[in-house]
Amino acid sequence: MDWGAIGKRIRTQREFMGYTREQFAELLDVTPKFCSDIELGVKGMSVPTLCRISRILRLSTDYILYGKGTVEESSTIALMLQSATPTEREYAEKLLRTFLMAMDTKKDQPPAN
Repeated sequence: MDWGAIGKRIRTQREFMGYTREQFAELLDVTPKFCSDIELGVKGMSVPTLCRISRILRLSTDYILYGKGTVEESSTIALMLQSATPTEREYAEKLLRTFLMAMDTKKDQPPAN
C-alpha cells in the first residue's frame, strides 16, 4: 500500500469539501493527530475508518486506496459538466460542495415533525 498517496487523495478531497482537519476528525470520530497521520501516510487505517472516510468524503474505496474509479463515465452529473463552460463548472463545484456539506450536517439532526 502506498499510504502517502492514499493520504494525499484523502487530504485533497477533505480540502475540496471544505472541512478543516479538526472538523473531519470529529466526523470520523478520531483525533486530529490520527487524521493528520493518515493524511501524511504515517499510519494506515482500519476498514471501518476507511468506510467512514469514503462516506464522508463521497469517494469510492477503490479511489482512496488505488486512485481508480473516480467517476462513472456515464453519470448524469459528469455528462452535464462536460458541456459546461469553465465558469459554469466553477459555480457548479461551489454549489455542489455547499449542498454536500449541508446534507452531512442534516444527518446529525433529528427529523422534523
